Amino acid sequence: MNQDIEVRELRHDDLDAIVAFSLRAWAPVFASVRDVLGDDIFLRLHPDWERSQTDAVRSECMSDERDVFVAVADERPVGFVTVALNAFHERMGVIEMIAVDPIYQRRGIGARLTERAVEHMRERGMDIAVVETGGDPGHAPARALYGEADFTLLPIARYFRLLD
Repeated sequence: MNQDIEVRELRHDDLDAIVAFSLRAWAPVFASVRDVLGDDIFLRLHPDWERSQTDAVRSECMSDERDVFVAVADERPVGFVTVALNAFHERMGVIEMIAVDPIYQRRGIGARLTERAVEHMRERGMDIAVVETGGDPGHAPARALYGEADFTLLPIARYFRLLD
């Protein structure tokens, strides 16, 4: 793990960098989901995934209802995590979004961000931490990360069928 990584709270001037690297990080994930669902369903759900993800990242990061932590390396943001408190249930914290710049992946940054999110939840009185991810091949690294961080997997099946 790279010891030169600082994890700190979000600063407003981090946002453009976070959007840019999160789109690069999630491109293979969206490609995997597209492979699983096929073009017809995928394009119905995500006609312009880059624009919608840009909007979602900006909204999450700027929401007063989210706490955001940023991993910094080489004097720039290289990872982020957003946390919702008392989500779904009282005293339940949820990791809403997490991404690491592909250039900095496989260095333990995702693990550091996950641990910081869990630590923050604990500090704020949460007694359960939750994170969701996909079951497709593109989400395999995320599933491995959460398993290594001692999260318990609850298998859930979601089926899609195009009705047009």
